[in-house]
Amino acid sequence: MAQQKNDKNKNGWISHGLVAENRRARFDYEIGETIEAGIVLTGTEVKSLRLGKAQIAESYASPEQGELWLINAHIPEYLQANRFNHSEKRPRKLLVSKKQLAKLDQEVSRAGNTIVPLKLFFNDQGRAKLLIGLGKGKKNYDKRATSRDRDWNRDKARIMKEGGRG
Repeated sequence: MAQQKNDKNKNGWISHGLVAENRRARFDYEIGETIEAGIVLTGTEVKSLRLGKAQIAESYASPEQGELWLINAHIPEYLQANRFNHSEKRPRKLLVSKKQLAKLDQEVSRAGNTIVPLKLFFNDQGRAKLLIGLGKGKKNYDKRATSRDRDWNRDKARIMKEGGRG
């Protein structure tokens, strides 16, 4: 998977690229299908995101009343906006098609499934997008297996790099 680069302009703003990533999601959840969703933001939220300040680690998406909402995402206040600022943890509407929403709603109604935000980024047109995945919670033994596999792959890469000398 190609790593996205942050392209910052002379003001230090991100024009397109990764803003926030939920690295813990793939450890805690078995991610199935992923969907790229638009996100409804106010002007100060966009400016704060362009500074690269956001946290989606403890957030989740929830289908409610025929719409998809991002809950508990933290976008800090934009300091230069004074009285026109936004609430930092307000629910934000996600933009997906009706067909995708129906499928997500059906999957969430099953036991153990949740909609997990994976990455928040600006696309090539400069629009904020959120990569969401349908996740099923892992048990503790699954997490240990994931950790063990990751450690083994790291050791294997080191051994191969050294040329198999032991």
